[in-house]
Amino acid sequence: MWVPQLSEFSQPMYLSIADALARDISSGVLNEGDRLPTLRELATTLNVTPGTISRAYSEAHRRRLVQGEVGRGTYVLNQKQLELPASSSAVPLNLGQPELLDLSIIKPYSETLEYWLRDALVGMAKSTDFARTLDYAPDGGHPAHREAGAQWLRHSLPDAQWQQVVITAGAQHGLMVAMSALTNAGDLVLCEELCYPGIISLAHGLERRLRGVPMDDEGIIPEALRELCLREKPKMLVCVATCQNPTAAIMSQKRRAQIAALAEEFDFIILDDDIYGFLATDPSIKPLSAFAPDRSVYLTSLSKSVMPALRVGYLYSPPKLLSRLTSMVRSSVWMPSPLTAQLASNVIIEGLDKKLIRIQRNEAAGRQAIAREIFANFELKAQPYSYHVWLTLPEPWTSDEFTMLARANGVLVLSGTQFQAERSGITRCVRLVLMSPTSQDELRFALTKLASLIDSDPRRYY
Repeated sequence: MWVPQLSEFSQPMYLSIADALARDISSGVLNEGDRLPTLRELATTLNVTPGTISRAYSEAHRRRLVQGEVGRGTYVLNQKQLELPASSSAVPLNLGQPELLDLSIIKPYSETLEYWLRDALVGMAKSTDFARTLDYAPDGGHPAHREAGAQWLRHSLPDAQWQQVVITAGAQHGLMVAMSALTNAGDLVLCEELCYPGIISLAHGLERRLRGVPMDDEGIIPEALRELCLREKPKMLVCVATCQNPTAAIMSQKRRAQIAALAEEFDFIILDDDIYGFLATDPSIKPLSAFAPDRSVYLTSLSKSVMPALRVGYLYSPPKLLSRLTSMVRSSVWMPSPLTAQLASNVIIEGLDKKLIRIQRNEAAGRQAIAREIFANFELKAQPYSYHVWLTLPEPWTSDEFTMLARANGVLVLSGTQFQAERSGITRCVRLVLMSPTSQDELRFALTKLASLIDSDPRRYY
């Protein structure tokens, strides 16, 4: 079996494998028609994921080194047939755009997902319940799908009842449903002063007045929230209390109780966005909504823990708000896809969600260690299992100019200005997502490149 001889790491692993393949073909170690190892065989030998090998073979195919045949495998091509005739005029190489390393989108580590979920898809197709996924669903979703959602919610809300679950087409749709159903145009909606950009665009699109509440290392500062409530009357507070995006802050139990008490005192609704709750360092801390259950709507989904394409979210509501939420789901999308809801239900009922959460937490912990090592001399905010870090750049950098320079050097990151609920001036912070690269080696390569840029003087680039 062919095994590539890899040099010391200086680039993403899949490129090193493709380069080794090119060398071995050029030197005659591999010849036309030789069959390469399967993805699993080579992944096991090199102790990498099958996805990394897949990317390496795809890169080799792009270079016209190999050809894959369904059912037969991957074979070395005849390189002589690919050479230009000696008499032909020179043709410039079309290398295209260099591949960008994307550290801008928060998503789970994806290399193993297809292998876990393939059986779940086949099982769903063979299920005796499959027929119900092909028709319209009742308001709120099929009871069986809502019960599966309640089972997922019981990780955080042990007493969750399926009758209070509303199925949405993902967490962003859940945000839209709750904000649309429970507030009106012109109402004041509060959030963290640094928040997920989807909240900002949603609030402005719905013509709500959005204000950011000052934060510290735990998130929203209760005293600052009280001052805002004394000056104006908010209708809703949107809050991410665990692994906040982008600061990675986690509220203590005491802080959550203080925020909930203010909701009671000033009569506003809490939209508790707990999409990262499964990454908590202390699972015993209750969700923010548990401290004010009668005036809170709890929101979560499977997109960060299981798979981005599994567009299923769950709202958990007090009974008095249920009809408004289900009506808004019907008005916005009529119903989330029952097919997707059934797949999500199977994943939960069969316990696959727990396996995938363990995988994601372990992978995130390893990647956080790499980030802490590389950025040891910089100001960094993160959590042991969070998918991202919040990095403060040293002066004279600004987040916008660093983001542009990073992109020019092949790495995508998000500038801190994109997270400002109210554009309040220049920031020196950037968000770096750790889970997108296909391997920890590829992540190390990207972060090392960013660290070298930070260490340089920005004035030399302009």
